[in-house]
Amino acid sequence: MQVFIESITKIHKALGLEKPKNPLITIIDMSDFKVKDEWVAVKYTSSLYTITLKDESCGMEYGRNTYDFQEGVMSFIAPEQVFKITTKPNQKIKGWMLIFHPELIRNTSLGLKINQLNFFSYNTHEALHLSEQEQDTVTNCIQVMNEEINERIDKHSNDVIISSLELFFNFCIRFYERQFHTRASENKDILSKVETLLKNYFSSKDLHQKGLPTVTYLADYMHLSSGYLSDLLKNETGKSAKEHIHLFLIERAKIILLNSNASVSEIAYDLGFEYPQHFSKIFKSKTGMSPSEFRIAN
Repeated sequence: MQVFIESITKIHKALGLEKPKNPLITIIDMSDFKVKDEWVAVKYTSSLYTITLKDESCGMEYGRNTYDFQEGVMSFIAPEQVFKITTKPNQKIKGWMLIFHPELIRNTSLGLKINQLNFFSYNTHEALHLSEQEQDTVTNCIQVMNEEINERIDKHSNDVIISSLELFFNFCIRFYERQFHTRASENKDILSKVETLLKNYFSSKDLHQKGLPTVTYLADYMHLSSGYLSDLLKNETGKSAKEHIHLFLIERAKIILLNSNASVSEIAYDLGFEYPQHFSKIFKSKTGMSPSEFRIAN
């Protein structure tokens, strides 16, 4: 069974809460309700953005993973993502849930920025773990938004809500960067595995059949989401996962160009490109020279 949730009003009704004060955004105290039998194991999708800060009593599954939340763990779900509640029925939950419709931020700077927030595509085991101080910081933003939603409805309310929401996400970006840094040793191991994987991939003799490696290929191998892997590598090295692929590609191409009489088109096909001009474009963007110019210069 799969349920689609198209509005905040529908969520309030399902939870037995009063009609929302604002149809585009709500903040729900999860201690106000208990999980019902009929909610568990059902697949849900929605047209809404959902951010939750929960304690260890709550579980959720989305993407390919199940996560049992610990205190101070925040998760992010974007519209159209599938998720499933794994908490036991009638179990009390502590925490809050921020839900808003994309229409709230349409034609705003946040509306343009939100698609760049990769943590909305992270797997559940890549959730954000917050310190007590960080929890207080994001909860303060939530309280400001909640006051505007419920008490201070005037011509400035939407501007304050959106500004607070943008500040909230800026803190989330900062705290995720902190999390990447505190997991430096684990991340270096992932970086080493990615580099070995790419080295072996580009050293194989059947690239023309396999095609170029993708970020998804690397992420699947590392059991991570594409967005999380790319952000992790960016924080460790300054280069995204796609840039790492291109780096290994260019180094392999240089070796072949200098040690082979094959044409640029033949080399492009051997490296897994369907169109040689795509290879030439990437090569020039990374080296400042076309493949032919590089060969002549060296």
